[in-house]
Amino acid sequence: MTMAVEISGMLHSNGFSSSSRLLQHNSHFAVPPLSSVFFTVKKRNNLKVISSHSDKLLNEIKPSTSCGCALCNRRQLLGGISAKSLLSFARPAKADSPSSDLLSNAEKVMNELHPSRPEWYEKLYASLLDKGMKSYEAEVEGYKVQLLSQLKGEAKMVLELGVGTGPNMKYYASGANISVVGIDPNKQMEKYAKVAATAAGIPESHFKFIRGVGEALPVLDSSMDAVVCTLVLCSVKDVAKTLKEVQRVLTPGGRFIFIEHVAAPNGTLRRFGQNFLDPLQQFVSDGCHLTRETGKIIKESGFSNADVNMTSIKAAFLLSPHVFGTAYK
Repeated sequence: MTMAVEISGMLHSNGFSSSSRLLQHNSHFAVPPLSSVFFTVKKRNNLKVISSHSDKLLNEIKPSTSCGCALCNRRQLLGGISAKSLLSFARPAKADSPSSDLLSNAEKVMNELHPSRPEWYEKLYASLLDKGMKSYEAEVEGYKVQLLSQLKGEAKMVLELGVGTGPNMKYYASGANISVVGIDPNKQMEKYAKVAATAAGIPESHFKFIRGVGEALPVLDSSMDAVVCTLVLCSVKDVAKTLKEVQRVLTPGGRFIFIEHVAAPNGTLRRFGQNFLDPLQQFVSDGCHLTRETGKIIKESGFSNADVNMTSIKAAFLLSPHVFGTAYK
């Protein structure tokens, strides 16, 4: 998760200093534990327990020394057959095992597109983001409540792309039995996101942080009920590829929930400022683009239905135009 730093002198007068202001970017349990979510879509933990017991049972089945009658021999035979059958059922097929290709590709793409920055930089970035988002979060709270309330009763597995310091955790907590997978290229965001999850009442076992990028998500196909993305698509290297990855990991009918700042209409003073300052914005804000038409890209990216809405956020002049909504796989 990165932050969008607005250029000095271009900030809106409403609540922001004249120097610069930080904006966030790239920035349930009736469900399987998160340790298994990334590797199998339908794997069930009880199968592991059954497998363990059946292994033990097989080891304990020995010829009886107390009796050689047909009844005892039959019991041993039936016990062995049952244990072997149970073991065969309990162990998932190799197709459901972790894909080393998927994981290695995700790591490779991440290292190519977003290699680790110096530790001091990532720590500073995470700290500033944690402290610099309060006014923005206060203004978008209504939108987040509206959008993320959809997850209650509808989603058990949620992936947040660009989880950052975890400002959305409090909205997930309202949904019973939700588990959250947080993806972010900045490892230093993890401790903040975990604190936010705990403060929101999300059990530790229901939240997992993974370092990664949107262009190659380290989770299996059709494994997530929802993907959430707030102020992220402005900075990914490839928006179209990221949205294809979102569709890949969503279950059929799954939801993609988004809030993103976008380009202002052509011919406006704001758009002129965006065009002029976009190269500098990318340099100082970890690749954040001011002129992306993200709403249009979402509509054209192959979702079965995309509800895209426009709004304006007063917190910053250049970043004021926003799109928000839900798209369905």
